[in-house]
Amino acid sequence: MNHDTPLSPLPLRHLADVRCKVLTTRQLRQHGVTAAETTERCRPGGCWQQVLPGIYLLHPGPPTSEERLHAVLLYASHRGPTVPRQGSADAPAEAMITGRAALALHGFAETPPLLALDRIEVLVARTRRLRSTGFAQIVRSAELPVPQQVTGVPTAPVARALADAVAGLTDASAVRRLLTEAVRGGHCEAPVVVRELSRARLLTRPHVVDAVDTLLAEGRAQAEQRLYAMVHEHDLPDPLWNVDLRLPGGPHLGGVDAFWPEYGVALEIDTRAPRPEEDPLHSAFDHKRKHLERLGITVVRCLPRTLREAPAQQAAVVRTALMAAPDREPVTYVVALPR
Repeated sequence: MNHDTPLSPLPLRHLADVRCKVLTTRQLRQHGVTAAETTERCRPGGCWQQVLPGIYLLHPGPPTSEERLHAVLLYASHRGPTVPRQGSADAPAEAMITGRAALALHGFAETPPLLALDRIEVLVARTRRLRSTGFAQIVRSAELPVPQQVTGVPTAPVARALADAVAGLTDASAVRRLLTEAVRGGHCEAPVVVRELSRARLLTRPHVVDAVDTLLAEGRAQAEQRLYAMVHEHDLPDPLWNVDLRLPGGPHLGGVDAFWPEYGVALEIDTRAPRPEEDPLHSAFDHKRKHLERLGITVVRCLPRTLREAPAQQAAVVRTALMAAPDREPVTYVVALPR
């Protein structure tokens, strides 16, 4: 007996019943497989193969997409100790699939199939001592998002996976197609994507900025279509659509997406990308809202996410504002012009 052999090894025949034929060195030792036997089985023409450091595939053929994902997660989870932080003991770091592989799991059509990807990106804590190797590409982060289970695989949320994928792309059209599919396919809202791109410091790249302009236009178009549907499906009065408001012979007050002049109610879809340095109390949106409310106009703020996920709730907010019109002070006369 040597140091590679456990006291009570599991029978090797149990490996035939393993659903995913990918195991670590430690797992093989638990089955009584010595390092020498593992090396012998992984020789050219052997029945096993080493696909990543310390990770073994228990058949000679190419790995399936599931096996590649499992191998990358095992490599990221079982290799490379965590650098301890001063004064505290770290819990085991999580690992999750991100980048283009994560987008493929989320069902993006613009992403190559998993088997066509040369590298699979895996997101780990910044304190992990790991290096990229083979088809495993390590992506480090100071803060890990909460992973989503997609077909049983821990996967980064769409917005985070997009940012990690865009970080490695230089093709402007590819970036634009990915971002557009994220919004058009209903995976996430444009402001959430832009916030992740900003966090990753990718908005300094011209081809990313151009793609973001397209993304925001796509997000607004989707939100406007949902707003039209909400008004008609919930029997709200027809408003004036997309108008600029101004005082007669006076200054421009700003544009709104819907305006009910007889009720003194305006609605604006807020598609702003949040910026950490921006003070919400002094934003252009809030300045316009306060100005209109001083004139007696109630401004309803509408988020694209609410229009997508809870249109009935948003319709109830608008209906309440319309019904409250008789109880408010008379509205200052304003001119509404098409935008």
